[in-house]
Amino acid sequence: MKKYLTLLFCVLSVIVFAQGPNLEKDYKAIEQKVIDWRHDIHQNPELSNREFKTAEKIAKHLKSLGIDVQTEVAHTGVVGVLKGNNPGKVVALRADIDALPVTERNNLPFKSEVTSEFLGEKIGVMHACGHDTHTAILMGVAEVLAKNKDKINGTVKFIFQPAEEGPPPGEEGGALLMVKEGVLKNPDVDAIFGLHINSQTPVGMIRYKSGGTMAAAQSFTIKVKGKQSHGSQPWSGVDPILISAKIIDGLQTIISRESNLTNEAAVITVGKIKSGVRFNIIPESAEMIGTIRTLDYDMKDHINKRMKEMVADIAKAYGGEATCTIKDATDITFNNPELVSQMLPTLNRVAGTENVVIQKAVTGAEDFSYFQREVPGFFFFLGGMTPGTTESYPHHTPDFLIDDAGMQLGVKAMTELTLDYLNAGK
Repeated sequence: MKKYLTLLFCVLSVIVFAQGPNLEKDYKAIEQKVIDWRHDIHQNPELSNREFKTAEKIAKHLKSLGIDVQTEVAHTGVVGVLKGNNPGKVVALRADIDALPVTERNNLPFKSEVTSEFLGEKIGVMHACGHDTHTAILMGVAEVLAKNKDKINGTVKFIFQPAEEGPPPGEEGGALLMVKEGVLKNPDVDAIFGLHINSQTPVGMIRYKSGGTMAAAQSFTIKVKGKQSHGSQPWSGVDPILISAKIIDGLQTIISRESNLTNEAAVITVGKIKSGVRFNIIPESAEMIGTIRTLDYDMKDHINKRMKEMVADIAKAYGGEATCTIKDATDITFNNPELVSQMLPTLNRVAGTENVVIQKAVTGAEDFSYFQREVPGFFFFLGGMTPGTTESYPHHTPDFLIDDAGMQLGVKAMTELTLDYLNAGK
C-alpha cells in the first residue's frame, strides 16, 4: 500500500508541475491595469524612434517593480532585467512600442487625435497595428513575474523595442540596432518569446507555425529618367510615366511567371509613384517605391536579380534609363522547431488545445526575426477580434480595432511560457 501511495504522490507532483504555479489571482488583479495602460498608450501614440513618452511610462513602471532598467537602448528602447530567487537560464520577452502614420477613424473614447510629420507630410498618428496592446501586455507580465520571483529559476529580460515599423530614413533603429547594441547579451539570452495581436483572429485563440512564419521584407526604389517635353508632343520626349507603368506591369510577371509559388508565397508591391508637376508637361523623371516579401532565400535572390535586370531593360526599350535599388528591412521570422515543440504544451494548457491552431505562413514581416537570428525564438499570434464579429478591419488601416478582452490571454501566455521554460527540469 505504501508503494502505491508513493507512486500516486509522484504522479500528482508531475501533474501539478505540468500545470505550473497557480497565478489566476494575479492575472485577474492585473487585467484592468493592462487595459488602462493600453488605452493611455493608444491615445498617445508616437512614431518610430520618437517613442519618448511611451518609453518613460514603461521605465517608470518597471522601476516601481524593483526591476533593473536600462533606457535609451536603440534610441528610445527600454530593457528591464528581473532575476529570480534561483539561478538558471535567461529568457527574453519582447514587445514593440511604436505607432504608425495613420489617421484614426472610429469613435473609441480613447481614440488618437495626435498628428505629426512623416516624410514631410502632416498626418495622424495611430496604433494601427496593435503595438499598444503588446506594450501593455508585457508591462502586465512584468508585474506578475516581479510578484512571483520565488517561482523563477533564472532571469527574465523584458525588451520594449522601438521602431518595429522601421526607423525614419537616414536613421538606424528597431530590433537590428538593439541586437547591435548587445540587448541579447549581459546576461546572455537563451531563448526569446514574442506575440502579435491579430484583429482577424477571435479572442481566446492563438495561432502559430513552426519554422518560417513571416516573410522577409525588402524595400525598393526605382528611378526612371526620360526626356521632358510638351504634353501635346509626346514624340519629342521620353515619357517616364509610361515607362513606370510598363515596369510595374513587368514586375508582376516575375511573381506570376517566374516564381515557384507552390514552394512559398512571394509579393512585389509598388506603394508610391511620384512624377510630374503639370497636366500638359511630360516630366523628365519618375520615382517609385515599394516592398518585396519572400519566405524562401533562393526565391528572394532570384526576384532581386530579375527586378534589377527588368527595370533597366524595360526603360531602355522605351528610350529611357532606370535603376532599381533594393534594401533589406527584415529577415524571415523563423520559429525554432525544437523550442516550439517544447513550449506548445504550455500554450495548449493556457488557451485550451482547441484554441491553439496551426496557421500557414504569412507575407507580413516582423523585425523580431533579427532576435531569432541570434537565439532560438517563438513568435505567435493572439486573438483580438470580438467573437461573432461579422466584419473586422486589417492592420495598418484607419478602422483597425482590437477587443480589450484579448489581452488577458496574452499576459497568461507570456508569463506561463517564461516560467515553464525557466523551470523545465527543476
